[in-house]
Amino acid sequence: MKRIAKFEKVSREQFAAAWQDTFGCDGSALYDTVKLPRRATKGSAGYDFCTPIGITLAPGETAKIPTGVRAWMEDGWVLKVYPRSGLGFKYRLQLNNTVGIIDSDYYHAANEGHIFIKITNDSNENKTLTLDAGDAFAQGIFLEYGITLDDDADGVREGGFGSTSKK
Repeated sequence: MKRIAKFEKVSREQFAAAWQDTFGCDGSALYDTVKLPRRATKGSAGYDFCTPIGITLAPGETAKIPTGVRAWMEDGWVLKVYPRSGLGFKYRLQLNNTVGIIDSDYYHAANEGHIFIKITNDSNENKTLTLDAGDAFAQGIFLEYGITLDDDADGVREGGFGSTSKK
């Protein structure tokens, strides 16, 4: 296995600001409970992301979760984020952007590369999803990627979500 990345917490200040923006309250007391993503078994491809708080989603409800996590990775790699397989199967848990794409240069963004995960309970069986604080709800997989022979991208990321299309 190639060792190409490392998870870290964002700063306490970034976490508190994101929490205030998302939930309208101070979440700095939760900072010490943030868990860095880990694989469950040596054969697991995905690193489990855990929610810092308990969340209940009725069918059709959505939650944006500031994870408190950032990912440093070598150039030429990407972190792809998906819902946990079991939650997708049981509740049709969906990521609102279908697959989260965390680029290697996102680590240097103004928000410290803070990974947010927005989920929706898309159950068509009227099932309510309940996650306790610390429960794994999403998984990230590092993948190597290639570029075209004539690629000449030389831009530098300045922002977060959608910032690379604003140039």
